[in-house]
Amino acid sequence: MSQPRRRILRPSRPSSGDGTRHTKLLARCSKLEAEQQSLSRWMSRLKRAFHAVEKQQQKVTRLEREIARLQQS
Repeated sequence: MSQPRRRILRPSRPSSGDGTRHTKLLARCSKLEAEQQSLSRWMSRLKRAFHAVEKQQQKVTRLEREIARLQQS
């Protein structure tokens, strides 16, 4: 004899009341705070890298000008 299909028992969903909304809000706030900290770290790295590239560009430009001046003399 074949067996009847088994029912999958899942926990019932709570009603969409203020409790779940408040929980979601707290979770999103903590996620936002973590993402803001991460962005802050990346921005400081980006600023540091940008200024390093800027210095390199200035050095290259200065050397190109010096070479051009020496070639014309």
